[in-house]
Amino acid sequence: MDYLSHNIAVNLKRIRTSKGMSLDVAAEQTGVSKSMLAQIERGTANPSIGVLGKIVSGLRLDFNELIQTPPLDSYLVRTEETPPIKEVPGQYRVWNCFPIEDNHLVEIYRIDIEPDGIYASGSHGERTREYLAVMEGELTVELKDGEHIVTAADVFRFESDQFHRYINNGDQKVRFMTFFVAY
Repeated sequence: MDYLSHNIAVNLKRIRTSKGMSLDVAAEQTGVSKSMLAQIERGTANPSIGVLGKIVSGLRLDFNELIQTPPLDSYLVRTEETPPIKEVPGQYRVWNCFPIEDNHLVEIYRIDIEPDGIYASGSHGERTREYLAVMEGELTVELKDGEHIVTAADVFRFESDQFHRYINNGDQKVRFMTFFVAY
């Protein structure tokens, strides 16, 4: 389940129960079937904008209340259960583990690069810094000041307001986590 579906599922159930509504009452007020509401709350349905509009209108909510990150003390992301946001077969796959949200200024990605694969990235804007930690393999990070080799268990930091490339020159997959911080 992606983070947006998760947010909608958790928030809908929390809001509905805080209003003391059963699924039957919520279905009546929104015009969305009880079974569809139950599927949305379980995170097994991918509701259309029209269905979300009915829910927001029927429950008298602001749309953001439904999609915002739920107020949780902890949240587990299983990247193997999450579809990549970018993928070029035989080259790389990118997962957005934690997007920038609310007042949090950190964004976290997991990236896998296959042997001889290259992932190019533009500037992330002024006053952004990137921290990365290689979990498997050896990664070459190409910046305007040259190339930097980062191996498994190493961490690396750079200003990400510049074009940069991640290169796998090795014969095994490179897996790393990258953290973007706006400051």
